[in-house]
Amino acid sequence: MGIHRAQLRRDVVLVCGILVAQAVGLSLLSRPEQSPPARPLAEFPREIGRWRLVQEGVVEDRIREVLKAGDLLNRVYKAPGEPYVSLFIAYFPTQRTGVVPHSPKNCLPGSGWAPVESGRLKLTTPSGALGLEVNRYVVENADHRGVVVYWYQSHARAVASEYWARAYLVWDSLRLRRSDTALVRVVVPADGIGEARATELAIEFAQTVYQILTTHYPQFQPVNAGRSTMGARDQKPKAMPTLNS
Repeated sequence: MGIHRAQLRRDVVLVCGILVAQAVGLSLLSRPEQSPPARPLAEFPREIGRWRLVQEGVVEDRIREVLKAGDLLNRVYKAPGEPYVSLFIAYFPTQRTGVVPHSPKNCLPGSGWAPVESGRLKLTTPSGALGLEVNRYVVENADHRGVVVYWYQSHARAVASEYWARAYLVWDSLRLRRSDTALVRVVVPADGIGEARATELAIEFAQTVYQILTTHYPQFQPVNAGRSTMGARDQKPKAMPTLNS
């Protein structure tokens, strides 16, 4: 709890400076961006580790209009003996026009799912590096619960904090003339297996998705970090969270 509060205070201190820097920095950018071409998310693998694609979801037009992402993916995967896993990816080729990823934590209540627990996890990547920090939410709707994990992934890094994502946006725009990024969200139902097990599955799935994205988007290079440890906290429910704002 103390660590979470300290982290929250740091984010609050950062946000004012970041917003000012973002406004000033982006206003100074007159050169065109140099983002490399991105592969369509429709080409994202149908097999992710031991999970197989079982449903290709449709993103409603009204949601597309709100998100204004350059490309979207909304799928359900299934592994033998495990619950369904929902994967949502929104890719933004540029953020210079003010179009930025919407935080899932702001969209969940609108779809009927209320967050009852939140925090962050530090995950290892398949290479063994500790560097993938993700947000973890336990959400509830009536008698159903699920675990939501999400992060912001761009070239050279993946971060959980929206504020740090915006800070890097300014830095990368000035230094590299790029502002492309992707919001990645994984949802695992906890009904029948418990939140701890749902978190373990979300971590396993997220690690593999992260690695795939670094090859699907060649410009997204793996994060660099040192030695690793992986942390986790402690049948298909009704429709799991969808982004609707």
